[in-house]
Amino acid sequence: MNNRRTPQRIVLVGIAAAALAGVVLAAPATATKPGSGTSSGTGSVFMVNPVQSSGDQTLTDQKDSAAAVPAAAYATVPLRNLDGSGYLRGAWVNVRSATGAAAYSPTNTFSYLRDDDRFEQVMAYFWVNQAQEYLQSLGFGSSLPPVNAESQDVRIDQYGQDNSYSWDKHDYIRLGKGGVDDAEDAEVIVHEYGHAVHDAQVAGFGSSLDAGSIGEAFGDYLAVTVGLDAAGQYGWPVDAPAPCVMDWDATSYTSTVPHCLRRLDTSLVLEDRRNEVHYDGMIWSAALWDVRQRWTALGLTSRDWDRTLVLSQFDYAPDTTFSAAAEATYRTALATHGPQAAAAVREAFAARHITFQGS
Repeated sequence: MNNRRTPQRIVLVGIAAAALAGVVLAAPATATKPGSGTSSGTGSVFMVNPVQSSGDQTLTDQKDSAAAVPAAAYATVPLRNLDGSGYLRGAWVNVRSATGAAAYSPTNTFSYLRDDDRFEQVMAYFWVNQAQEYLQSLGFGSSLPPVNAESQDVRIDQYGQDNSYSWDKHDYIRLGKGGVDDAEDAEVIVHEYGHAVHDAQVAGFGSSLDAGSIGEAFGDYLAVTVGLDAAGQYGWPVDAPAPCVMDWDATSYTSTVPHCLRRLDTSLVLEDRRNEVHYDGMIWSAALWDVRQRWTALGLTSRDWDRTLVLSQFDYAPDTTFSAAAEATYRTALATHGPQAAAAVREAFAARHITFQGS
């Protein structure tokens, strides 16, 4: 396991200040790992999740039954950056399982249905790799510093608990089981990867209530934006509301339709907070989603916003407040896209009653 935090954090000290000065920084030499991801294969995955791709809000888990999900919900996808071992290991992902046999194929062909635990291993590999490739497509690791540029350990169905998390101290993501198993929903997988991104950018991130809420919000936002980007890349349908997070996983816990564990487009403001990071995170994620819409109206793209957002996070403190993080985001937007774009950031946060004094 690589220790990405201390050495990478040393390289990245002052990165936001450099960005604000208009400096384009080259990626450190450790951004790529020659020979560690030179093989490719194919696998069967959900097109984000079966609710999003089908629009069918009546789908239920039915105890992992293969018949519970139509065949049209699956797609055969390329599995890039594999290490050639025949296992789901590669430059950006290292999948492990504690509930059954590890997926293995001497031909790198991994085709399973959801009633086979190995399906979740393929989901984890594809979607973590997809998230890292998305970050790299924004320039992270080339024109910008790398973000979590390592083989991320992902453990599937540990302990049989219906809970998932990213553990920075041991540098792994755990995806639980119960109801809809978490690794069956790409937005759960990428959400947890969002925590690993924050951990890689700022050592110890999330040590205050506000910072923890920002972490949950960014995980939700990254999950949605990576899923939408993949749908566009592969031509997949999106037949559920885009701001709805974890549509498939949520079918086990929600009775309202559409099924959403959380949403990015709520009307929550700062005074609505409940001092619980997942709920309070929806205040922050609503601002992120709002900026996305505002920038599009200015003629910018969602990719412009995603790049700016991730870059700004290098300048967040581990125990940041909403106000301080919003100001850091504003300053990065001002440096990268100018006054109009920065004003849109300020306005989106102000609409959530998150204000700051900087200009």
